[in-house]
Amino acid sequence: MSGMLIVDDDLVFSEVLAGALRRRGHRATTADNAYSAVARMREGDISRVVLDLRLATENGLDLIPTLCGLAPGVRIVVLTGYASIATAVEAIKLGAHHYLTKPTDLPALLAAFEHEPGTIPLEPAPQPASLERIEWETIQQALLEAEGNVSAAAARLGLHRRTLQRKLKKRPAGLR
Repeated sequence: MSGMLIVDDDLVFSEVLAGALRRRGHRATTADNAYSAVARMREGDISRVVLDLRLATENGLDLIPTLCGLAPGVRIVVLTGYASIATAVEAIKLGAHHYLTKPTDLPALLAAFEHEPGTIPLEPAPQPASLERIEWETIQQALLEAEGNVSAAAARLGLHRRTLQRKLKKRPAGLR
């Protein structure tokens, strides 16, 4: 059985997903940036990739052609919390197999690998993201834009640095 690669800079998320896949009998490995993703693709027999759209300092879209070049026939599912029709179309044009929004469940993710390449269901997610989830993603985006600097991210968000630090310690229930 060929393996699955999860490329996401959220280490907790990727390890939880990899563990869930392993419990279902899949070989799963993780990478948290483009460099390690390319290295993992070169190391092993990877046929499926779950790719986050926003990596710490990189755009997941930029990685799609490279991954397709390293493993012709690889099936890539872009899984993102920052979905838009424009990025979905671009991902498919670049070679992604499917595009899903976070949060999603494991059966939906696995089913996405079985869809015909290039077909994107454009229905809204079954449940809107919770306020807690939106706040967490906004904080993560501010941190990304501030290159990990908590003080600068707090200023962008109009929060005191200590308030942001407290919020960072409280991970939303859906992301644990």
